[in-house]
Amino acid sequence: MTIFATNGAKLYIGGAMAATSVDLVQGDFSGQTANWKEIGEVEGLGSLGDTSAEISFDPVNRRRTKRLKGNRSAGTMEVVCGIDYADEGQLALLAAEKTDAEHAFKLVLNDAPSGGTPSERYFVALVGSAGEAFDAANSVMKLNASLWVNSNIVRVNAAAGGGS
Repeated sequence: MTIFATNGAKLYIGGAMAATSVDLVQGDFSGQTANWKEIGEVEGLGSLGDTSAEISFDPVNRRRTKRLKGNRSAGTMEVVCGIDYADEGQLALLAAEKTDAEHAFKLVLNDAPSGGTPSERYFVALVGSAGEAFDAANSVMKLNASLWVNSNIVRVNAAAGGGS
């Protein structure tokens, strides 16, 4: 079993892209190639993943609550960055917060096998907030952004490099 550290991961923001009523696939993000901007000085990436809403029903003849799965939500990814006023990715994140448009995001993990490619995650989100935190004297000023994920998370697994 192999585990991997989060360090070395990279988060990118792309251009405006609407979530669809069906699950997205990697090819849906191919038009973003020229738009990707790495968000610099990322300290924390938060979490991603689906959770189903609970639908409960209490039939009187069973004396036990029945539970069903409702809509799925990929949640909110809480991103923390050290503020860099010149970073193109942070500037794009701030600009995206000022709009009602959903944007493409790509997360590249640091888990590539030797000579291979790393895992990637693709999703569409609204930038719900982009606030600054200043804290105490011996602190780095932070940009805290909430990404409200409105699509499925497209998982691309790490792959071994081609043989010779």
